[in-house]
Amino acid sequence: MSADLPLLVSIAVFAAAMTGTPGPNNIMLTASGANFGFVRTVPHLLGVSIGVGTLITTVAAGLGVLFDTFPLLQQGMRLVACAYLLYLAWRIASAPPPGEAAIDSTAMTPRPMRFFEALLFQYVNPKAWAMGITAVGSFTVIGDGYWLSAAVIVAVFLIVGLPLTASWAAFGVLLGRVLSTPGAWRWFNRIMGVLTASCVVFIL
Repeated sequence: MSADLPLLVSIAVFAAAMTGTPGPNNIMLTASGANFGFVRTVPHLLGVSIGVGTLITTVAAGLGVLFDTFPLLQQGMRLVACAYLLYLAWRIASAPPPGEAAIDSTAMTPRPMRFFEALLFQYVNPKAWAMGITAVGSFTVIGDGYWLSAAVIVAVFLIVGLPLTASWAAFGVLLGRVLSTPGAWRWFNRIMGVLTASCVVFIL
């Protein structure tokens, strides 16, 4: 692979546009940073980045063509993604302010998303699939350099994407310091829940 600077820059720009713009991952990372702090959000953050990397590898291995062969599989994935996003949106919107115990003792205790939950979410995230398919289709080379070019794409996405997604979590932490009352926290969580749910529109 002739991995010259212009090609690497092109991959980096594409990775920045895909991982740094608003979407389900970044909205949820912002909410997590605000509610749980940056350190407790790190597993979620790493799960997103590693999940995107493994997804790109999966697409490079040829599994992405399943969408073309079996269109119903793509539709099924969209429905699963929508259902899971709505569940996550409900969890975010109904979360109590940090440090405030839920009145209902049987209610689910709010917690940040775990590493493997965030990783597996990428496989039902249509934006991640579209990103992976576009990256592999646009930047891999044919022939002996194919897997090297795929590895370069994964590496660039990790190097570029991790700081950008981390900035969304850090932004959430800053927002958390501004929210000083339980009422403000509840409104923030509701707004973040609605924004998460709104991603369903783009998926469909």
